[in-house]
Amino acid sequence: MLAASLLLSGCGMALRLGYNQGTSLAFRWLDGYAEFDDAQSLRVRGALEDWFAWHRRTQLPDYVELMARARAELPGPATAERMCSWSNELRARFDTAIDRAVPAMAEILPTLSAQQIASIEKRNASRNEAYRDDFLHRDPHKRRNAAIKREIERAEDFYGRLDDVQRAFVATAMAESPWDGDLAYAERLRRQADLVSTARKLGAKRAAPAEAEAEVRGWLRRIARSPNEAYWRYSVRLVEYNCVYAADLHNLMSAEQRQKAVKKVKEYEDELRALVGDGAS
Repeated sequence: MLAASLLLSGCGMALRLGYNQGTSLAFRWLDGYAEFDDAQSLRVRGALEDWFAWHRRTQLPDYVELMARARAELPGPATAERMCSWSNELRARFDTAIDRAVPAMAEILPTLSAQQIASIEKRNASRNEAYRDDFLHRDPHKRRNAAIKREIERAEDFYGRLDDVQRAFVATAMAESPWDGDLAYAERLRRQADLVSTARKLGAKRAAPAEAEAEVRGWLRRIARSPNEAYWRYSVRLVEYNCVYAADLHNLMSAEQRQKAVKKVKEYEDELRALVGDGAS
């Protein structure tokens, strides 16, 4: 997840610097939750180094090609079907990256102590409070306005400044969106509880690697396909809506705005290419 954030966090040297420091950044982020002991720290750092080396060697070249394809498509019109196709491609790459990390996760999780699991729960509670402040304002009007502001900022970061018609479209789309903050928050809590339960189960029995890996994969499957049927139906509906929204928004953009998006994607492409070169040198 952190690697995905690094890849999408900015352009230019920020992306390159962040990725090249990925092992240290990822370790600090994970340690902020679990507070690893010395032995765990060595294993986690080693696993992260292995993961980033694999990712740079096998995945980044594919990302370069992906950016080139996106850049070629951006000047033209979009369709909801094509946007969903892009979403599926990105999801597949995300799944590949996570799958690579499963053996290391299965090795570390059974070693977590009760105190470390409590630390994870405490950190989750803190981040959940921030999530509620950002996304679940009690006033529906303020909640909607915050969603509109976030979406306009996201679109302008990619396409440049939106005009009044485009801003009005975003506002209407956010008002009509099936996004349900309360349902999303409930699923967030379910996933966190599921991870904690899995860690406790593995720690209690000091599970062997094969059993631990099966449990971790089960947890990941429950993220990909929630056992909460109401949430699952909602998530499918939301993805379909967002594919239509993304295509319609793109089709409202001027040639100049699309060229700004092309330029931004080219910056990503160049930096990813440079990262591949860093690994080869």
